[in-house]
Amino acid sequence: QVQLMESGGGLVQPGGSLRLSCAASRTIFTMNTMGWYRQLPGKERELVATITNTGSTNYADSVRGRFTISRGNAKNTVYLQIDSLKPEDTAVYYCYADLLGWLYWGQGTQVTVSS
Repeated sequence: QVQLMESGGGLVQPGGSLRLSCAASRTIFTMNTMGWYRQLPGKERELVATITNTGSTNYADSVRGRFTISRGNAKNTVYLQIDSLKPEDTAVYYCYADLLGWLYWGQGTQVTVSS
């Protein structure tokens, strides 16, 4: 099993930046893929970004160029750098891990973009 803990959300003005962190209870290199989803108010959860255990990344079209997923030097952390934030990025952001086909989720962290 994997426990995931997100942090780094908050209130930010349009155009600002945030870095979300996801700390896993085991080394991320044992996971097939890790990534981030988000759930906008009244919408279904949507995939934002993924990173494989080989370091390959993928992004939703709506965030490509503004969001960057990366792995930390510590072997159990994945980050999501969010730049040029827009009000429509307001959502709860969830970290997930795919371990041998099983999906594990964090509790989510709220990102609110408002002036």
